[in-house]
Amino acid sequence: MNGENNMQTGDSLFFHKYEWFVLDIRDNAALIISEQVIENRAYHSSYVDSTWADCGLRKYLNGEFYDGFNAVDKSRIIQTCNVNPDNPWYGAKGGEDTKDYIFLLSIEEVVCKYFGDSSHILLNPGKQKYKYWFDKKDENNQKRLTNGSWWLRSPGRTNRLAAYIHGLAPNQADSSGGCVGINGNNISGLGGLRPALWLKL
Repeated sequence: MNGENNMQTGDSLFFHKYEWFVLDIRDNAALIISEQVIENRAYHSSYVDSTWADCGLRKYLNGEFYDGFNAVDKSRIIQTCNVNPDNPWYGAKGGEDTKDYIFLLSIEEVVCKYFGDSSHILLNPGKQKYKYWFDKKDENNQKRLTNGSWWLRSPGRTNRLAAYIHGLAPNQADSSGGCVGINGNNISGLGGLRPALWLKL
């Protein structure tokens, strides 16, 4: 673990009361995500059409969760404009752009950018298009694996579903661990929370 002045992508750091993993560094700021799932919550309070912009989980992260940081820590969290693309295989609406202090990663961010580049699969789904999983054999799945399944901010096949990363139970070993559930899970069901934020260094 490097000091913050020497922070590099792939490092970990302690901030607030969690361990975080550094995904990116740019302009004296680091994009960080919690090392593990920190709690389980529903993406939205009811099984109705929803996008990241209006879901309950966004309200929680930028309200109650954000307010749990002290004033000094809050001053280091950078408000970020997030683009929210439609589901790339099914076309469910991603919704309007949002300004967030705390957020979830998108399908594109976990597949193409921060956990290895599997964009060739995302852009060319072929017969995978109507499968539940993004790709069980994707070599980058292991990089997304942590202590449980975790939500993404992207929609699933419909706007009553949200994309997620599939976790494994303790001592379980199968080929689905770390896969993107691109078809999505019921938004009113419980899912793992791995918040992300941009932090001033």
